Parts: sequence; C-alpha cells; structure tokens
Amino acid sequence: MIRTFILALAAFIAAAPTPVFPQEKIRVVTTSADLKSLVEAVGGDQVEVESLAAPEQDPHSVEVKPTQLARLRGAALLVKIGLDHEPWLARLPAPHVPVVDASKSVRLLQTETPRLRAERQAHVHAFGNTHYWLDPNNARPITASILEGLIELRPGSKSLFEANREAFHARLDEKIRAWEAALKPYRGTKAIVVHDSWIYFADHFGLDIVAAAEPSPGVPPSPAELAMLLARMQESGVRLLIADPHSNPALVRYIAEKSGAKTVTLLPSGTDYIGLFDEDVRRLSAALKAD
Repeated sequence: MIRTFILALAAFIAAAPTPVFPQEKIRVVTTSADLKSLVEAVGGDQVEVESLAAPEQDPHSVEVKPTQLARLRGAALLVKIGLDHEPWLARLPAPHVPVVDASKSVRLLQTETPRLRAERQAHVHAFGNTHYWLDPNNARPITASILEGLIELRPGSKSLFEANREAFHARLDEKIRAWEAALKPYRGTKAIVVHDSWIYFADHFGLDIVAAAEPSPGVPPSPAELAMLLARMQESGVRLLIADPHSNPALVRYIAEKSGAKTVTLLPSGTDYIGLFDEDVRRLSAALKAD
C-alpha cells in the first residue's frame, strides 16, 4: 500500500505544471534621459533604467550622486552618448559592466570642420557634434545598438526586444511625418543658436543655422565675438535665436534686444523621446508662426 501511495504521489508531482517565476529585470544605467527613454522602448518590462543626468542639466558637466554611483556599480549595462559628450563619466570609477556606445552607427555631423566660425577656436567636441539624438531618424541606429546590448545579456528575449523596437519605430515614423508637416512652411529659416546643439535638429527639419553664440559650451562670447555675431546676423537676415534651458539669460536677452530676433527656448533633452520632439516642434512652429 505504501509503495502504491508513493507511486501515485510521484505521478501527481510529475503531472503538476512547473511553476514559472518572473525574470529579474535587467538593471540599466544611461548617461541621459533620452537614452533612458529609448532603452525602455526596446527593453519594455524586461528592464529597469536610471539616467545619471536629468533633462534640465547641462549634459557636459553632470555631478553624479553617491546613490547613483552605487547603482552604476550594480548595473548590468551602461548606455552612453559617447564621443566626448560626457567628460564627467571618465572621472568616475570605471564600471565593470558592458558598455553600449550609442554613437557607433550614427552619421555624425561637424566631424571635419572647426564648426561654423573660422575666426574662433575649434569646438570642444573633437569627434563631431554629439547631440545626434536630436535628429529623430537617428533613433533607429541608437536603438539598434541598445538592442544588441540587451540581447547579449538576455538572448532568450531577442524576439521580444525586436518586436518592441519595431513597434516603437512604427509610432515614431508616424510622428516624424507629422513633425515634418508642421515645420515644412519654415524650411530655410535662418537662425542663431546660443549653444551648438541644434545642428541635427536643423539638418532634419530644414533650418539654416548661421552661427553659434558660445565659442565653447557654457563659455560666453567676448565683446569682439559678440559684435561679429550681431553683424553676421544683420548681414544674413537672421530673425530667430534658439536658446537652451541652461543658456545664460543675460546673453540671450542682449542678443535678442540688439538684433531684434525672436527668441525660442527649445529642449535638448527629455524624459520621453517622442514627447521631446512634440514639445520642440510645438514651440518652434508657434514662434515662427507668430513672426
């Protein structure tokens, strides 16, 4: 009888469904909120992501908090803008985790010229302009790099990651068509930027950036440089000044008052990638429509 009971119990256990335990999320740290949004788009509910930089911070001078440093040490993956966009990252203890350089397959701009002004020193970014995520078409090579990094860590979720990425790009492509339609009437508009971060955005949407006010990020122009900038604005018929949230307000106000240019503050970073372009296209089209 005991033997019969044991055999019946064994048969019951064998027939019972195997319990399925949820996989632990992949802990990812990014160097920008934009990359965080794109990692979440590809990784979905398989990832837990934290950005070391907030959208409103100057991306070239981030101060990492001890709690963030601890999370970086415990991460499974680091995703960075790359090039020389994050000089502060090199000052941190090197994380012993795989690193995805999101710039590796992107077509970079301003790689062979000292920016837009021969009379000034070359821009700090020696390898090309690093603000490449501001062309929405560059989301495709960026997410391709992210996809590759996530598959390396979790090969069994490859089809899920690929499906997430394609769904995101289907939505993004639809939004790109709407953004291009909204800004089509303003193609060819000449603009001055305070910080040299808008070349990719301008290249995609057809703006003509004549010059940048800052000779280097965060460095105000000298009086002589400012005089040359204002003269160039007048010669070129520039009527638009694009500022960033962290631009020097006194500098922005002075250029606007002296040139008569309309000022618009665009956001170079955001917690939602598609929402970032929604907002910037709305702000820019409203400014140009009212001109």
